[in-house]
Amino acid sequence: MLAEDQAMMRDALAVLLELETDLTVVAQVGTGTDVVSEAILACPDVALLDIEMPGISGIDACRALRRELPSCQVIMVTTFGRPGYLRRALEAGAHGFVVKDGPVEGLARAIRAVHGGETVVDPNLAAGAIRAGDSPLTERERDVLNAARDGSTATDIATQLHLSDSTVRNYLSSAIGKTGTRNRIEAVNAARDNGWL
Repeated sequence: MLAEDQAMMRDALAVLLELETDLTVVAQVGTGTDVVSEAILACPDVALLDIEMPGISGIDACRALRRELPSCQVIMVTTFGRPGYLRRALEAGAHGFVVKDGPVEGLARAIRAVHGGETVVDPNLAAGAIRAGDSPLTERERDVLNAARDGSTATDIATQLHLSDSTVRNYLSSAIGKTGTRNRIEAVNAARDNGWL
């Protein structure tokens, strides 16, 4: 099963994978929200999930898919080879993590390996994840930074997350300090670049 929000990329990937005699694409979706329902209908052995999709993220979709259909193995396929994404994807239950700039033959090998019970991770990314360490942000700090991504005010974020304005400001201040940035926009960018959001 393919979950990729860019239709042209999804269709091209499906065509290329179908050229492999032992692989069949049984379903395609364009949003993270549709992953679990479509997987339950199609029963894929392996799901390829993009990280950044409309609805819910590929990482959240992975977590839900592993809970609802544990027989389906998940490979995260992303443009963003960020150590924080790798760590979060593995914690969510993914058994593979590959970047999109690799050859399709490598992706086909990864699918076969994960289907066979192996874990497949780009070695350079794995080394980067080890060097980067864990995210310094708490879950609530991540929630607040995620809500701030679109430029929302502290009051807007407080309303969205059912918090007080002062609590939101405290979380933003803490996140700014932990990311070593000067303001919330820089904090959002730094957290995103490290794969913590």
